[in-house]
Amino acid sequence: MQQEPENILVIERQALGTSDLFQGLNFDIERYLPLLLDPRQHRFVPRPDAENDPALKQLIPYFVICLDDKVWCYRRGGKPGEKRLADRYSLGVGGHINDRDHDDNGNIYRQAALRELNEEIVVPSDARDTIGALLNDDSNPVGCVHLGVVHVLMTANAEIEPREETIREAGFKTRAELQILRPKLETWSQLVLDGLDELLNAARESRETGSTQGK
Repeated sequence: MQQEPENILVIERQALGTSDLFQGLNFDIERYLPLLLDPRQHRFVPRPDAENDPALKQLIPYFVICLDDKVWCYRRGGKPGEKRLADRYSLGVGGHINDRDHDDNGNIYRQAALRELNEEIVVPSDARDTIGALLNDDSNPVGCVHLGVVHVLMTANAEIEPREETIREAGFKTRAELQILRPKLETWSQLVLDGLDELLNAARESRETGSTQGK
């Protein structure tokens, strides 16, 4: 029996105010985040349809895990539905929001983000995350249909245990090591690496003000 396609959350590109969205990291999260988290802007469509329609943006929680000045990195295996990213290295953990996600307080995004994170890794007990930026890349077919919400997750635990078999060669790397690996990083991770200082500063400011936790 053929499996029914996953229904995933999307937002109309035009709802974001312009057909020409920002490119790369955007730190004006107070401008976009309320709109992205507004249930009135959410639709659920079959994933195959969303993957081929640039008029729709799939909202993706993207957790960047940091230990002091090191960033957790891994190589993606061939996960179903993500074959275009297979064998690329990534600095982000996360995935799609689907119609099985729900929350009694109406915050489907936060519920789905935590589900995705916990499905992929064993989250350290000391970990705390803050939304530091939004991420868009319309330069390639994968990026054209996705919009990332970049969470900076800080931990003092040097051992992050993967739950998914498709997470390979995982571990914390220095910036120098990541720069060597940069050509093999997926595009989103290259953008994160290039803007890492500003991302960490934005996350630090958000923690101090308590304004952007996605709750």
